[in-house]
Amino acid sequence: MKRVYLDYAATTPTHPDVVTAMLPYLNDTFGNPSSIHSFGQEAKGAIEEARETIAALIGAKNDEIVFTSGGTEADNFAIKGVAYANEHRGNHIITNSIEHHAVIEPLKFLERRGFKVTYLPVDQYGMVDPQGVRKAVSEKTILISVMHANNEIGTIEPIAEIGRIAKEMGVYFHTDAAQTIGHIPIKVNELGVDLLAISAHKLYGPKGVGALYVRKGTKVAPFMHGGEQERRRRASTENVPGIVGFGKAMQIAQNEMGTEAERLTLLRGGLIEGLLERIDDIQLNGHPRKRLPNNVNVSVQFVEGESMLLNLDMEGIAASTGSACSSSSLEPSHVLLALGLPHEQAHGSLRFTLGRETTEEEIERVLEVLPPIVAKLRSMSPLLKSRV
Repeated sequence: MKRVYLDYAATTPTHPDVVTAMLPYLNDTFGNPSSIHSFGQEAKGAIEEARETIAALIGAKNDEIVFTSGGTEADNFAIKGVAYANEHRGNHIITNSIEHHAVIEPLKFLERRGFKVTYLPVDQYGMVDPQGVRKAVSEKTILISVMHANNEIGTIEPIAEIGRIAKEMGVYFHTDAAQTIGHIPIKVNELGVDLLAISAHKLYGPKGVGALYVRKGTKVAPFMHGGEQERRRRASTENVPGIVGFGKAMQIAQNEMGTEAERLTLLRGGLIEGLLERIDDIQLNGHPRKRLPNNVNVSVQFVEGESMLLNLDMEGIAASTGSACSSSSLEPSHVLLALGLPHEQAHGSLRFTLGRETTEEEIERVLEVLPPIVAKLRSMSPLLKSRV
């Protein structure tokens, strides 16, 4: 049985060219980049080359890129770093109700230490209202954090508009771009962000490496303490192979982004249309147009998402009920609840995320397999029986 992987938002396979680029730094060029001898300087040179590549692709300066262990660390660095470096100015942070846990949890941490957080609502499509952001700003506000696109429902937020408001109000602006980097164009100046978090394994790079863009002049306290790596902003010996792979993955993504987005948008449209046609009592979650080209999130009534997932997996199809980072929780998605979905409907969600290996045949396979699964599960569903 041929397996079908449709969970690219959770992680992506490492591109073969990325693996090739990394191999020398796992073996031959293994020096510590902080060492002054030739072994160390070769490794340091590779890091700086990757830094230059990543900076150029998002329109940043080289010294505005800080390498981290991934997107979660980058988000924590941005949020806690700004909070502690600017608490003399204020203690208020603005975010929204559908952020990733990598943003929500550090904010909860800060709330327990006296910071105030405003969680703005979203509309039925998961869209943040920029004017709601404006109204929430007070003289105590030091940071606004709104993700570039939601990892579960794929809605792309009005980041540039929020960025203009943040600049006008004199407030730092952070965005989590883990889902958008390498998939849609990102230029930090056009978005108006001061801090932007990205992760390599979401765009066919290795796991365990990411970066935080920090606009020059932004006051951020160090998140990691120890050595003087990353211009004293992030201690710890750099992950040289990972950083090299990250740079290569960014290069590849930039070259393929336009054609790949167009291809995935067509496949996404076919999957959405097919699901809505072949399954009753199903709805698309997220914005119908302003969404990531590879994201399909649906709610199927009278069936639990976990049951559908297990049945799909037995057919060799990998999907998700939401964020892989919270899949062990029995609670329904906080994102879907924020859209106004009742608990029962939120529990019946499926997320398909497409990638560079996805084909029309794989989409058709899902459309063949899922309707009978739903019919079988509904025949046993106490939710449907109680409705009747």
